Amino acid sequence: MIRHIVLFAFQDDAPVSALCAAFAALPQQIALIRRFEAGTSISTEQLEQGYTHAFLLQFDQAEDLAAYLIHPAHLAFVEQVKPALQQVLVFDLAVDG
Repeated sequence: MIRHIVLFAFQDDAPVSALCAAFAALPQQIALIRRFEAGTSISTEQLEQGYTHAFLLQFDQAEDLAAYLIHPAHLAFVEQVKPALQQVLVFDLAVDG
């Protein structure tokens, strides 16, 4: 199983709700996504370093993640969100079952 973790720090004038909705729509367009979760930090440690929104996508295997990364729907979303971001962090993690 592969977990694809994405953190966004948005520009001040970004249409955050619309962009989050566009990201959340990807599982309906890309069947390889097994699970999608999204939210904002509730941490009391305040170590977010400017990141405000987190997304967790789960895939069965590394090949599925690779196919997702080049899927036209994902590439279109990336082009849509890029101008609205101050920074982005992506972390992929292989986990057992």
